[in-house]
Amino acid sequence: MSFKVAFIGAGSIGFTRSLLRDLLTVPEFSELEVAFTDINPHNLDMVTQLCQRDIRENGLAIQIHPTTDRREALRGARYIFCTVRIGGLEAFKHDIDIPLKYGVDQCIGDTLCAGGIMYGQRGINEMLNICRDIREVAEPDALLLNYANPMAMITWACNQYGGVRTIGLCHGVQGGHRQIADVFGLEKQDVDIICAGINHQTWYIQVKHRGKDMTGKLLAAFENHAEYSKTEKVRIDMLRRFGYYSTESNGHLSEYLPWYRKRAEEINDWIDLGSWINGETGGYLRISTEGRNWFETDFPNWLKDAPMEYTAEKRGEEHGSYIIEALETGRVYRGHFNMRNDGIIANLPPDAIIEAPGYVDRNGINMPQVGDLPLGCAAVCNASISVQRLAVEAAVHGDDQLLRQAMMMDPLVGAVCNPREIWQMVDELLVAQEAWLPQYAAAIAEAKQRLAAGSLLPTREGYAGAARLPVKSVAEMMLSREETNRMIGESDKAKERPAAAQ
Repeated sequence: MSFKVAFIGAGSIGFTRSLLRDLLTVPEFSELEVAFTDINPHNLDMVTQLCQRDIRENGLAIQIHPTTDRREALRGARYIFCTVRIGGLEAFKHDIDIPLKYGVDQCIGDTLCAGGIMYGQRGINEMLNICRDIREVAEPDALLLNYANPMAMITWACNQYGGVRTIGLCHGVQGGHRQIADVFGLEKQDVDIICAGINHQTWYIQVKHRGKDMTGKLLAAFENHAEYSKTEKVRIDMLRRFGYYSTESNGHLSEYLPWYRKRAEEINDWIDLGSWINGETGGYLRISTEGRNWFETDFPNWLKDAPMEYTAEKRGEEHGSYIIEALETGRVYRGHFNMRNDGIIANLPPDAIIEAPGYVDRNGINMPQVGDLPLGCAAVCNASISVQRLAVEAAVHGDDQLLRQAMMMDPLVGAVCNPREIWQMVDELLVAQEAWLPQYAAAIAEAKQRLAAGSLLPTREGYAGAARLPVKSVAEMMLSREETNRMIGESDKAKERPAAAQ
């Protein structure tokens, strides 16, 4: 088989290298046309060198075409992987640091809360430009496989306003599935699940082993687990109060809800500092910064390390390659996908992007009806969907009033800040991120005037948050190079986590 696959944001080492390995593990795909594009030519060159070396060492003749010209990369592509982070770490730092001044303490800030909302404003604006390019130069009816966060917001915008067939893909369901098997002392393949909700708030509404329903036994199993009882306190508390386990990590989940991070003095009761993903303040920003610094420094050694092996045993769990394999070969693949709802989950809005079970074959991507979520789970999801809808409409139309309303309706921002504080925080965020928000030009000009006029509300300038750790130096990371490489090189960072902090 020969068709073209393009990677947008190919400078993302973890995702790009792993996704390409998974794709080229498929025997029928040994003659693919592969294009990489990124706005950073240096990162693009480094990742291309690594991936081209992997291809060569696995005995394939594929020649990657790297280019900073996005339209050139997209021309004739049938499938497009998207892993972009619009604004990079510079904008990401504003997503974390400015809300902290107002008491909004985030661990990750890429899906909901103040950081996720602003990430969406930047991402949606550029994704609509990417969709335009796909419509104009890619293969007709090309499929966009979106890995970029905020997953639901971006997938929503691409489908509703971008005119491009888009599916959102995440590995959260697989991670929680592994944990559930672990607490029961079972292998993952021996535990059957049905998981449904919205991205990063998807619920394991059915857990079975050999046909026996184990869902009601989950709470006791997690409470008695030596590791998870310390590292997943928010998830276990939500399981205790809502009856179902949620897909996303402790740090992720804690910032989507109004209860666990609203009082600085209580945050450490709910998190663990053994790994950033368990709730550390600004944890993902720290680990991303370390990763960038490490890759820049250690890249020559990566070229000396053993290449990735394109074998079935080494293939990862990311859905993308399996979806393409199913569509092209007819082999059936089952997974959990982010798609427009349209009745799949009966008690969530039809226009929302939901995450639910689906299967893929030559006939396409098929999503069976799930029915109703449990009422409490649906209520949690609906609160987030309201924020997502406001944020999508704000980003598409450059409407700062809707943006401010999204912030007000956000569970954690609304629990911490009053309306005047939210208005001022949004002014600061808009001005700081002006370079990536062209749709807000008029609103930013007005925000600058208000901030310059004085009479501002007091903020906690320089506040580091309840649980922030310093960025490690390259020298510190060099002390455990193998562990650092494993963390940096994995697309699913923190898949292998250190033990809980003592």
